[in-house]
Parts: sequence; structure tokens; C-alpha cells
Amino acid sequence: MPAATAARNLADPRWPALAGRDPAADGRFVYAVTSTGIYCRPTCPSRLARPENIRFFSTPGEARQAGFRPCRRCQPDGESPAAQQARRVAELCQYIAAAEHAPSLDELARHAGLSAWHLHRQFKAVTGLTPHAYVHAQRAERMRRQLAPLADGDAPAGIADAIYAAGYNADSRFYSEADAILGMKPGDFRAGGRGEQIRYACAPCRLGQVLAAQSSRGLCAILLGDDATQLGEELRQRFPNARLLPGEAELAKTLAAVVALVDTPGSRFELPLDLRGTLFQQRVWQALRQIPPGQTLSYSQLAERLGQPRAVRAVASACAANPLAVAVPCHRVVRSDGSLSGYRWGLERKRALLDNEAAPDEAT
Repeated sequence: MPAATAARNLADPRWPALAGRDPAADGRFVYAVTSTGIYCRPTCPSRLARPENIRFFSTPGEARQAGFRPCRRCQPDGESPAAQQARRVAELCQYIAAAEHAPSLDELARHAGLSAWHLHRQFKAVTGLTPHAYVHAQRAERMRRQLAPLADGDAPAGIADAIYAAGYNADSRFYSEADAILGMKPGDFRAGGRGEQIRYACAPCRLGQVLAAQSSRGLCAILLGDDATQLGEELRQRFPNARLLPGEAELAKTLAAVVALVDTPGSRFELPLDLRGTLFQQRVWQALRQIPPGQTLSYSQLAERLGQPRAVRAVASACAANPLAVAVPCHRVVRSDGSLSGYRWGLERKRALLDNEAAPDEAT
């Protein structure tokens, strides 16, 4: 019965992913069209068939056994276009990391065998950064590693040596970018951030207490907890060499915006962020900010979006290292079965955040 088939398909949990052409659904199932005898991946760009003409299958093999043939357009038996794109970008990232100089967009395009326009579009879609911004970030990370204080107490590299090792072709080029790269003067960074000023303030919110901390570049920490004193100590551990200054008056508007973000899912939040981490962490945090309120991804899906499907543990570690609760929504990442995993500010808060985002009208 066509009507019964349509009703069954519309009630199937796979239908929203198919109707929305969700990239995360690729590899989870395929669908076949009975009127054409063809099966496709969920992201196939062809026009969506009527619900009564669709059959869902868990694997391409099941669809073939049922007598359907693969679509020539989306090629459901092979690597998905999104996976091909992610793999291509991951190879480019490795090429950039190994390069002794900063490769240009044209050089990257020749290496990938793409036009500069297509490379630029694909690279940004996967990493959240333009190729130029990624090259810049890679070079900046080298610089931070060169200047960072060593664990054994030895002095880090000298500034001149670090500039050369990081791949800058002129001292002036580095010094013009130093504040944006390091957040402070090179000498202060080399000394472990001594002398940096960070203002902070706490306020109650739906989840207990929230602390907001701001450097000269933007918000550098949003912490959740039950006790303002403990949050202040957590901030001290994160910035041991900085000068921490209470700033209730100076941060009044900033703190109000942070509390609104915690209490009201999806509220507008446009404050500048001072995110400090490795290049990989920065990529993970950027990807987290692209997950809409009310939606979740698994750690493996997030790793796939970054073009590094085997880096699931590294992705989880980057989520755990996130210093900006809610602004960088690491609470929207769950296990593959949908259950909740660790959250540095407590699983109950993670559950509350997700529940609020699933029912925003009740959260206000």
C-alpha cells in the first residue's frame, strides 16, 4: 500500500537525515528508489523521490541483494565525496606542516590538482579556515612551540632562532604579528606569560556559578562550577604566570552576555574570543562552534569532519581541553550510541545544557 509505505518512511528516524541531506548520515545507511531501481547515499544531489517509492537499507550490499543497482551520480559503493574532500584536505594539511616555507594558494592548488578557487572552498569547508589562515596558524604554532618554557627547566629557544625555525622570512614580519600570535610580547611569552593581565568576574546562572575571564584580546576562559572561589583557583591554574584582576565593573556587560548564553540556548553571542591551543585544538574548537544548538555529533563524526577519522581520541582530548564552556560548545559531542561522555564541568551540567537546547522555550 503506497500510503502505508509513505507513512512508515516518514516515521523512520532516517527520514529527517535523508530529507536534510545530512553529511553525517553517509555510511550509516543507503536508500533505494523503487521507481528507478537505483540506490543512493543519503547526500545524493538527485531530486528526492516520493516517500512511498523509497526503501531504506543499512548497507549497499543489502540494497544490491534486493535487486537495486548503485547510482552513478553519488557512487554509494565507494568513498563519499565528503570523505574524498576531507582526505584531500588532510593531505594538504600534512604538506603544509612539512613545508619549510609558507606555501601559497597557487602552490597548494597545484599540489592538490585543483583550481585555486575549488581548493579555497573545500579547504575552508573541512577545516573552518582558509588555506592562508591555516598556513598562518601552522607557522604561529611552530613559533609558540619554539618559545614555550621547557618542562625540564631549560631555557627555550632565543627569539631570533625561533623566528627562523618557525619559517618567517623576516623578523619584521613576525613582530608585526607577534601580539596576535602570542597574545603578548615575545619576551613575556618566552618567560611563561609573566605580567599578562586578565580580568575576571563571577555570577550565578542556571547551572550554578559561571566565571568569565578576559585578556586584552577577548574572552580567554568561561568556567562553570558551584563555588566562585574554586572557579578562581581553576583560572589561576590555567594562567599561573598571569596577573589576575577582579573586574566586576569592567566585565558587567560581558558577564551578562555569558550568563545569557548559558541560560538561553541559541542566544546571540558575538564577543571576541582569545582561544589558546595547538593548531589541532583550534581546528576542533572551530568545528564545535559550527554545531547548531539542539544538535549533537559523536566524537568519530567530528573527527571525520576534520578529515582525520582515526583521531577520535585526540578530538576527545581537545574537547576536554576547551577553556570556553558553552561559547565553544563541547557539550554537543556525545558517544556514538548517543550516550553522554565526560564533561569537565560535570555530566549533569552537560545533560542540562543539551536538555535546554532541545526545549529552548522551557529554558527561558
